[in-house]
Amino acid sequence: MDALITDATSQDEGRRASRVAVLPVGSFEQHGDFLPLVTDTAVACMIAKRIAKDYDLFLLPPITISCSHEHARMPGTVSISAATLHALVNDIWRSLQESGTERLLIVSGHGGNYVLSNVVQEANVRHPRMALFPVREDWNRARLDAGLETTTHDDMHGGELEVSLLLHAAPELVRPGYEGADHDAPERPHLLTLGMTGYTPNGIIGAPSHGTAAKGASLLASLSRSAVAHLEILSKGY
Repeated sequence: MDALITDATSQDEGRRASRVAVLPVGSFEQHGDFLPLVTDTAVACMIAKRIAKDYDLFLLPPITISCSHEHARMPGTVSISAATLHALVNDIWRSLQESGTERLLIVSGHGGNYVLSNVVQEANVRHPRMALFPVREDWNRARLDAGLETTTHDDMHGGELEVSLLLHAAPELVRPGYEGADHDAPERPHLLTLGMTGYTPNGIIGAPSHGTAAKGASLLASLSRSAVAHLEILSKGY
């Protein structure tokens, strides 16, 4: 996990002089018995680090606790309010602007952080200054490019995609048991009301058994390519 967090110095960033910062936003929530509570943070960090490296951007440390209220009844889950996350991201962005970094790419590893969409919309009222990544289209493209067997809808949590990314970039975080933990819950009409416990006994919705390190590598490569379109839009706001 430490390898996924920046070790750059002030001198490094002064030399880089990037006008775009990359902020990983994860969570601290249950991911079954075989993935750690920091799974979403690890995923956000590995994507953010790959993008920052490929395009020479300012990589920030992650926000590690966010809005995981749908997992509240499951051991280990910790959340902050949507209002707190909204304020935290805006505070970070204002601080970046004061030091000359005018644009922010938010890399979210947790789908439950709905408020991030509002943060980005509000920031871009006058012109493009902030982007949220990956969006659904980016995930769908990455799944296709990597040859995943599941869809975004069916592989919602702790499944093929997350296991693949961790097996590739942080295999030490994956414990035995994912091969037999598949759980199918294609219909989830009351997820916001019932939470995850209303649809899964083991905390998983998806097919972790299909995860491989090779798929994880392909997922990261595809996501890095998809980030170009978001960065180009941000560059037009200068």
